[in-house]
Amino acid sequence: LKDSRKIREKYPERIPVIVERVANSQITDIDKHKFLVPHDISMAQFMWIIRKRIQLQPERALFLFVGKSIPQSSATMGQIYQEHQDEDGFLYIAYSGENTFGN
Repeated sequence: LKDSRKIREKYPERIPVIVERVANSQITDIDKHKFLVPHDISMAQFMWIIRKRIQLQPERALFLFVGKSIPQSSATMGQIYQEHQDEDGFLYIAYSGENTFGN
């Protein structure tokens, strides 16, 4: 909690995000797990950032999960953070090449 509070004080216009690969996913693990993203970028834009970080081929599918659901690609990271931030102040996003949770 202290970490996220410090980050939010230092970068009030950014959202602290932790990205994790879904267990047993066939997709490469990401080289960087912590991100500070602007409030106003869309989930689709953030997905593009993740695709680049894991060097995913264009024909491969990528699913991002917040909790056990797939957020709308048009939702801003600020909206998603308001609805789904963890008690520790971070937004946790999981990724997979498969629609693991079936939603």
